[in-house]
Amino acid sequence: MGLYRDPTTRMAIEYYFKVPHDIEQRDVLIVDPMLATGNSAVAAVDRLKEVNPKSIKFLCLLAAPEGLKHFHEQHPDVQIYTAAVDECLDEYGYIVPGLGDAGDRLYGTM
Repeated sequence: MGLYRDPTTRMAIEYYFKVPHDIEQRDVLIVDPMLATGNSAVAAVDRLKEVNPKSIKFLCLLAAPEGLKHFHEQHPDVQIYTAAVDECLDEYGYIVPGLGDAGDRLYGTM
């Protein structure tokens, strides 16, 4: 699955979705570097629940309290695993203090 966050609306845009034919028998791990607003994570779980996997878990390196709250409100049945929870989100929906832009760091586009 491929999603990106629209910088204006902060909503998730899906650009790719392909799962194994036997997804109902599989455990799914959603992996994202950061859980900021939670919109992309919620959209990913929404989409995966349409194909009924055996289980879903969400993994991230860093999360914001606002994103955790939003995610749990929408999907209380999905466990979240994170290495750290930072202070908050800024007015642009970025984690404070955060890591900088994850895409720039992952793909060397700084």
